[in-house]
Amino acid sequence: MAPPVPGIKVNANGVPDFDDLPLRKTDPHHSAWGLYGDKDELGFLNRLTNDRVVSAAKSEISTGQRISLNWPLNAQSRKPFFERAKFHQDMFTKPPRTVNDDVWVFNSQVSTQWDGLRHFGFQKEKLFYNGVTMEEIHGIGEDGNKATVNGIQAWSEQGIVGRGVLVDYHSWREAQGEVKSNDLFASTPIPLDDLKACLQSQGTELKFGDILFIRSGFMSAYGKKTEEEIWELQDTTPHKFVGVEQSEDMLRWIWDNFSAVAGDQPAFECWPTQKDWLLHEVLLGGWGCPIGELFDLEKLSEHCRKEKRWTFFVSSEPCNVPGGVASPPNILAIF
Repeated sequence: MAPPVPGIKVNANGVPDFDDLPLRKTDPHHSAWGLYGDKDELGFLNRLTNDRVVSAAKSEISTGQRISLNWPLNAQSRKPFFERAKFHQDMFTKPPRTVNDDVWVFNSQVSTQWDGLRHFGFQKEKLFYNGVTMEEIHGIGEDGNKATVNGIQAWSEQGIVGRGVLVDYHSWREAQGEVKSNDLFASTPIPLDDLKACLQSQGTELKFGDILFIRSGFMSAYGKKTEEEIWELQDTTPHKFVGVEQSEDMLRWIWDNFSAVAGDQPAFECWPTQKDWLLHEVLLGGWGCPIGELFDLEKLSEHCRKEKRWTFFVSSEPCNVPGGVASPPNILAIF
């Protein structure tokens, strides 16, 4: 992990206390710019130290069971949410040899994805992680090539690897008779108190640096809808989705515990935002925290309930695309 810049007080986990944010009072709200140096492009992934990865492997891998969390790239085959380009494949032969090649064309956020640091910045200040501007992202480097600052390639070198935690919020709500399918396609906030209650009911304890996965139930509900119902939802703007609440307490909880966050819904946070700011701004723009969306957590949930264990080892390698905005996660949960 890169050492903090001089003068920044850190706690036992190697990070400043939440109440000390922003680190520089002239920076946007809650930002931690400069914590790992002004040129850092890893953000929260600095929390995934070698020691934490080794500890996670030793404590979480026991049976070798592997579960993919990747939704098919072509799952949104007609018109994806947020009007993103759908996945397209061309396959062709190469005669006279018995050989096939194919070409894939798709938006990097059309299916399961990690949002990278080029995706979302502070909207009012128009700045990305560590104060990077839109002009810098779209600029030309000293070598004459397109700039790669804050690109997804920085995350591909060591991946997003460590201890994963599933908060099976959907199963928890079902057990209480609270699930309403329409809630999942509305601007429904998931309260932090509910997430904590779910963890308690699972008997799951958090460790600093965990990779968080929240099963809202969106993917389950999506799979039960007809094509016509999905098309109607995709055609309705603005889209409305269940997601975690926008609150100071939610930010504090994420800062104090995790190295990355993800969910099964199209926007990790309640969409549209119910505040005059967005979690995306702070998580990506302020902290460099990867945001995962549209993760398929159905098989994972089933296995966790069967084993009565909601922690596991995570191995994810974003694609090595210099200057990339986002990436499929290429992710496995390993037990």
